[in-house]
Amino acid sequence: MKPFREKLGKEVIVFDGGTGTYLYDKGIYINRCFDELNLTNPEIVREVHNDYINSGADIIETNTFGANVFKLTPHGLGEKVYEINFRGAEIAKSTAKDSVLVAGSVGPLGIQIEPLGKLSFDEAKDVFKDQIKGLIDGGVDLIILETFILAKELVQAVRATKELDNNIPIIAQVTINEDGNLLSGAPLERFIDKLKDYHIDAVGLNCSVGPKPMLDALEKLKTLTDLPISIQPNAGYPQNIGGRNIYMTSPEYMAEYAKRFIQTGASIVGGCCGTNPSHIRAIRKAVQALQPAKRMSEESFGDVKVTGLEIEAPPEVKVYSLNEKSRLSNKLLRKEFVSLVELVSPKGVSPQKELEKARRLFHFGIDAINIPDGPRAMARMSAMALAVLIQKEVGIETVLHFACRDRNVIGMQSDLLGAWALGVRNILAITGDPPKLGNYPDATAVFDVDAIGLVNLINRLNHGLDLASNPIGEPTGFSIGVGVNPGAINLDDELRRLDWKIEAGAEYMITQPVFDIRIFERFLKRIDYVKLPLICGIWPLISYRNAEFMNNEVPGASVPNEILERMRNAKTKEEGFETGIQIARETFDHVKSSVAGVQLAAPLGKVEAVFGILS
Repeated sequence: MKPFREKLGKEVIVFDGGTGTYLYDKGIYINRCFDELNLTNPEIVREVHNDYINSGADIIETNTFGANVFKLTPHGLGEKVYEINFRGAEIAKSTAKDSVLVAGSVGPLGIQIEPLGKLSFDEAKDVFKDQIKGLIDGGVDLIILETFILAKELVQAVRATKELDNNIPIIAQVTINEDGNLLSGAPLERFIDKLKDYHIDAVGLNCSVGPKPMLDALEKLKTLTDLPISIQPNAGYPQNIGGRNIYMTSPEYMAEYAKRFIQTGASIVGGCCGTNPSHIRAIRKAVQALQPAKRMSEESFGDVKVTGLEIEAPPEVKVYSLNEKSRLSNKLLRKEFVSLVELVSPKGVSPQKELEKARRLFHFGIDAINIPDGPRAMARMSAMALAVLIQKEVGIETVLHFACRDRNVIGMQSDLLGAWALGVRNILAITGDPPKLGNYPDATAVFDVDAIGLVNLINRLNHGLDLASNPIGEPTGFSIGVGVNPGAINLDDELRRLDWKIEAGAEYMITQPVFDIRIFERFLKRIDYVKLPLICGIWPLISYRNAEFMNNEVPGASVPNEILERMRNAKTKEEGFETGIQIARETFDHVKSSVAGVQLAAPLGKVEAVFGILS
């Protein structure tokens, strides 16, 4: 099991769910001291931990949330603070073994501190130290300070932890109201400002509210800090049914919001009051679909190393090697320069024009035809259907774009298995344009996973397993490509996602259309550590209007002013076409020594543009 800091920021970490409410579900009365169970009924505590481990949690929390002197004294346990915390850590660690990490859970003291109460800051710090010492001595891997209402009290818990062990990881969490403020009414800025002088590992939100307010608050919190963020909502608000408080939020609903938390920027997800192992199991499945798994052994790509998923294929399954996957994969493996051309599916039922263009490109020597999947969210003939027709009737290999927009994970797996059976061997995994960008703004998108999760899914199929790790028999052997955007507004985030795609099993990269060589060169320097083959996208402009469209309406395409001016100066359509080809040829000449190949667009279906660039 990797230490917490090695996992943080490199993978999404799943915490367990509610401990107190789950013990309540198991029949422990709410007027009992749950922390005392570490001494009087350790087996039920161990059972809770085991249930969460089996549901897929990466980290379990000790049963010590209220184990401080002020909360234990009313139960006659004020002299057993250290013992209860030490034993809570021991139970969790012995249950976790080497499979998961253990976080020592510390909550608020339950009394007012200065200036509203008599307890001074230093006295509060010392009370926290009495509790946290037992946790650290018991062997916890990190400390989680959670459900704090006052930032000033949270600071005392941080101080206590640092004085005991300045190196132990700390997650600091507050609880919020529906408006996204601390329950004290203070804004989130107060929380972050109070912690700025302390080196903690992550900040977060937990308890009090359900997933929706947490998501709203997360969107604000991510603008206030660069630290990793933890989100652990309640399962909604409890309802009293038959004398029992029941939380009504379903595991499916929690899983849907877990995906949104991750996509918004959370590094840690889990649950608080009302969540149980079924919620965590659903969250784990959502995380599994959205993030790559751990690295396995590296496979040689020439003298380049390609990392894949730590997936163990069934014993009877032979996984395809890179040189067995496709002609394109083989050429990249041999470091031969490749040329791809993008052809868009027709809007009607006849593919004859596209087949003829593919035939001309094949005879010219193009290696593969790239077929977008519903580009710009427009309805066209199935990209898979066109890919199969081109391969069957022309003989040239295709690269099928596969978007996450229109299919859930069940449909994705079905279509991918079908594509393999029909002879498709190259997949470009993309998230896809949302419907609001296209002609059908009222259409709904699925986005069960994004491109990272899709690469994960394809790699599992390549190992003879479906997404749930069920054997499928003979595996697929797709060559997996991914998109990358050199002109991304947030290049750090783009490169972080690229790293995840590579860990998930990507084998080559194709860029968005490159117009600005300066942006591309900056990008090449940033990905110097990435050794996968890079294919550069080149789009021949055909008019000034086309250049404006690319610059303003195509995400990631940046057309510099000097190129816009050259296209503006073209007086006729023919001159505009020739100018666009000349610019694309200059781009090709500039990048060809730095990349493994190029992907050329045939704007408006004009394959002559391709011939003009490569001739």
